[in-house]
Amino acid sequence: MKRFFITGLLALSCVLAVSQSLRINEHEYFEMPGLNVMVFFDIYPEGHQGAVGIIQNGTRVATNGDLRLEPTPGQWQPIPKVGTRTVVPGNNEINVVCWYPDTAINRKGFNPVIYPDLSFVYKVRVIAEGSKFRIMVDLDEQLPPEWEKQVGFNLELFPGLLFGKSWYLDGKHGLFNLQPNGPMEKDINGDWQAAPMATGRQLTIAPEEPAQLMKVESFGQPLQLLDGRFYHNNGWYVVRSLVTPGKTKGAVEWLVDANVLPGFTSAPVVHVSQVGYHPAQEKIATVELDKQVTEASEMTLIHYTPGGEPVIVKSEKPKPWGQFLRFNYYQLDFTDVKTEGVYRVKYEEFLTEPFRIGKSIYERDVWQPTLEYFLPVQMCHMRVNEGYRVWHDLCHMDDALMAPVDTNHFDGYIQGPSTLNDFKPGDQVPGLNTGGWHDAGDYDLRVESQAGTVWVLTMAYEQFRPDWDMTLVDQQKRLVEIHLPDGKNDMLQQIEHGLLSIVGGYKSLGRLYRGIICNHLRQYVILGDGAAMTDGLKYNPALGYNERTGTESGRPDDRWVFTEQNPAREVEVARALAAAARVMRGFNDTLALQSLNAAEAIYAATEPGNNRRLLSNKIRAAVELWLTTKDQRYADDLREMVSEETLRDSDVAAHVGRVLPDLKDPGLTALAETAVKTYRQEVDKLQQENPFGVPYRPHIWGDGWNIQTFGVRQYFLQKYYPDIFDARYMLNALNFVLGNHPGENTSSFVSGVGSRSVTVAYGINRADWSFIPGGSVSGTGIIRPDFPELKIWPFFWQQTEYVMGGGATNFMFLALAAENLFGRQ
Repeated sequence: MKRFFITGLLALSCVLAVSQSLRINEHEYFEMPGLNVMVFFDIYPEGHQGAVGIIQNGTRVATNGDLRLEPTPGQWQPIPKVGTRTVVPGNNEINVVCWYPDTAINRKGFNPVIYPDLSFVYKVRVIAEGSKFRIMVDLDEQLPPEWEKQVGFNLELFPGLLFGKSWYLDGKHGLFNLQPNGPMEKDINGDWQAAPMATGRQLTIAPEEPAQLMKVESFGQPLQLLDGRFYHNNGWYVVRSLVTPGKTKGAVEWLVDANVLPGFTSAPVVHVSQVGYHPAQEKIATVELDKQVTEASEMTLIHYTPGGEPVIVKSEKPKPWGQFLRFNYYQLDFTDVKTEGVYRVKYEEFLTEPFRIGKSIYERDVWQPTLEYFLPVQMCHMRVNEGYRVWHDLCHMDDALMAPVDTNHFDGYIQGPSTLNDFKPGDQVPGLNTGGWHDAGDYDLRVESQAGTVWVLTMAYEQFRPDWDMTLVDQQKRLVEIHLPDGKNDMLQQIEHGLLSIVGGYKSLGRLYRGIICNHLRQYVILGDGAAMTDGLKYNPALGYNERTGTESGRPDDRWVFTEQNPAREVEVARALAAAARVMRGFNDTLALQSLNAAEAIYAATEPGNNRRLLSNKIRAAVELWLTTKDQRYADDLREMVSEETLRDSDVAAHVGRVLPDLKDPGLTALAETAVKTYRQEVDKLQQENPFGVPYRPHIWGDGWNIQTFGVRQYFLQKYYPDIFDARYMLNALNFVLGNHPGENTSSFVSGVGSRSVTVAYGINRADWSFIPGGSVSGTGIIRPDFPELKIWPFFWQQTEYVMGGGATNFMFLALAAENLFGRQ
């Protein structure tokens, strides 16, 4: 018996030792309870999402462990190419071959600098040793001596978790401060850099916080602790050591010891809509549990009375849904609860924010902030006030100079060998300093974003006719006053504002613009009032740099306008113009006519040929043109273009459904209904992939915008094919955006909407760690392969960015659709 007991203890200790050791799992990353080490899974280092990364006690704390050419590189600095990734189970090792090409470019000081004769190959090796792991870098050949002073291994530490925490580096110690502090020093190239906070061999991070405690030891060159936010506001803290001179194998060698909380399991999280539910709506609370937890505890639904008494309405074990990503999910269905009031869901120690059940749930404070705040704040070529507050001053009145030919802009715009119009490069193009919305935090005007916003707003107005006037918009005075009604429908005023930009460009250029954007990187990264991007005066090269008149200046800071040959995009814009012309009639008849004329001209000038995207877009445009004009040629075009193949595009089918009663073509109707039935089967399968009932497949950006687009499409499918689709998936998409999504952050993606929402977002006021009410962020992303993340950090564009054309306006449409749906019941 004693022998058996001792043997059992030995066996138990072996099991514990294995469970507390890093092992390569089936997903090919290092794992133990409370610690994961990813090795070159993610592919977005410029977004702080790549190379070697660390998830410690359920939170990502470090990323981008790789060789870099600068101490604290930013978004546009050189990034190595990533080659073969090899898993070596016998050595508990994962390694990756990388290289720097000989054309590496660095935009130091916002000016491109080419590194001459820079080309080398290296291998990053990560080897697990118990609960620690070793990082080694092997060079294919020795670096030239001058590069040994510049090439180093960097590991970036997430600042948001470290502010106010402490560090030790050998005998030195300090704090991670909210702001980057001096001193600065010149590097070997004579450029100013942040001086290291400290230098030494053994670094201890957050010794006072067991969940964040991490130790890093270098066996080569000393470690440097740096603050990467001096030149790049979106930078992280950086731990760095240079390659060891003269060495190839083990040119860098670190040992990392990330503390793991004893018996760590991910804390339970309950996901619900942060707004709440209509009594007639399906209501499901989803609890997310560590995959080690295979049996759920009871979930409790609590109703809070007007007197403040908590009343338990339901308490039962949730039903298992299954595993998704790295979690086990269980669900409590409380659809049968219809009593109006305020509720919370409790699971063990987790308590959701309060949410409502009520018939008026969507009538206030849901879709309205988008129209009341977000869209006005994004308006370009206007001054935007809200009481005492100035959201931004009158901006970009010097728009725009014709872009130089053969130009590849740093934000992806390309001007080919011709301007495609009568204006020469550098010419002032009139008619562009009116209308439009700033896209995201970049202040540019992308034509597809402008058109997409116009189209969704038009659909929302036509379908739901919201009567909302909270904002003064004075196009003559270039003035917007939030919370000052002017007797005009706010949605129609916003549609008008978008059309002024698109139509203004079309009239001046004789074609659509591709985009209008700042011409210099220093302008592009501006954090603050967009009116500070340019001086607002048209550029005149005859004037000196500091000379100006009442309308012109010698500063070449005007934004550039780009054009392109892209028939598919042009017809996509024509769709929006054609639709908006309908709702502008009687509101701005001149603009309605101009929009329709431009739409018809663009449509007539395009021939789809074998271009499937162009054909699909032309069908969508024909639908809008038919609804606007009732011209028989568009009905004839639809009968010719719509086929079994084109109807495989579910958005084409949704558009066509709107005109089937007009076309009176039984064969076409049967074809469309067959296609939609097939798509319904596909959607049924998609919604089973995760417990949230939506197609959630993020690539780099969070998938919130795509899911909102999916939801808008579902609205049209359930309305025009009611025997095939119902509103369930549309409402799933809405609930996903409002909080029913994976990850520890349960916030609504729409700022200021719901009990808890994203209030630190990547918008024009991101430098202030703030938000714009009604803006919809990209949402929870995936740290590959299986970690959902939505950090509280203002500089994660792939998680918390606002955009035009597919974000907030799609959410607004969904919320209006829900209000309309339940208003009929």
